[in-house]
Amino acid sequence: MTKPKSTIRDVAIKAGVAVSSVSRVLNNHPSASESMIRRVQGAVTELDFRPNPAAKSLRTGTSRIIGLVVRDLSNSFYTEMMKGMEEVLHKSGYSLLVMNSDIDSDSDLSKLTGLASIHIDAIFLATSTDKSEEKIKAISKFKGSVVILDREFANLPVGTVLSDHANGVYLATKDLIELGHRNIALIAGTTEIRPTRERCRGFLDAFKESSISNESNTPITGIASTSLARAATKKLMNLPKGNRPTAIISGGIDVTMGALECLTEMGLTPGKDISFVACDDLPWLQIMRPRISTVSRDYKNFGSTAANLMISMLTGQKPETILLPTIYESRDTSQPV
Repeated sequence: MTKPKSTIRDVAIKAGVAVSSVSRVLNNHPSASESMIRRVQGAVTELDFRPNPAAKSLRTGTSRIIGLVVRDLSNSFYTEMMKGMEEVLHKSGYSLLVMNSDIDSDSDLSKLTGLASIHIDAIFLATSTDKSEEKIKAISKFKGSVVILDREFANLPVGTVLSDHANGVYLATKDLIELGHRNIALIAGTTEIRPTRERCRGFLDAFKESSISNESNTPITGIASTSLARAATKKLMNLPKGNRPTAIISGGIDVTMGALECLTEMGLTPGKDISFVACDDLPWLQIMRPRISTVSRDYKNFGSTAANLMISMLTGQKPETILLPTIYESRDTSQPV
């Protein structure tokens, strides 16, 4: 038979104090004396009493829960980002409720409206697309604080944390051009999200600045999976030698995996047979030989920055937009033609 859970009244009887006194101790009220705190804490420990967060939420009007909607939890960026978030949120007494939309715009919307319906305090959003009027309306209706993660939703009173993808890819492309490359392929994901659009912008800006024609260097976008990246890379590498790229920039984790798998299957070595730059520096890339050139960002710092922005908004500060840097690191796979 299941033992009934202890109540706040049980704690009060055990400690020999009023229910209101237990409540003051549990909520760290300054009027609670040292002796009362000891008695109540002793009773709480002995009875294994655990406050009901739902009841507390009804009393205070806050849940101390912040929702997070991400497009793909299998992406290591989000797992590291969440570590940074939770370190900050825990110190301020908040918990994180995570929902995965599995790269589905309709799921984004249902997760957002679902979180709003359970009266959480705030929401972080890294949606599958930022091209949705329905999402803009849903965000506008939400009564709590919102921080957008690397997405662009215009004219909303929300906080935003962005990565400077354009500059990182610009520097990588510029370096490859200076190494003599003229036919460079950027393979990237969907333009429905900001990171892809910004990577394309940085890529094209480098060609504009160099005055080199980029007619054969149009970004290949919409590559949303490892298998699609493998197929796109194979198609490029099977082109006649004069049209074949001498360098590839992979715009995202799935693209990197697919492109490298294809090159391996074709017997091609990055840095020897083709130059290669990966956007986002993954742990397994660091142990590969030759060492893969990367455009990287600090995933954990992105999360802690977003969490600190959220805490500031929850304490009355105005929303702001924060742009975090990306870093191009030339390694063994950025080689002259």
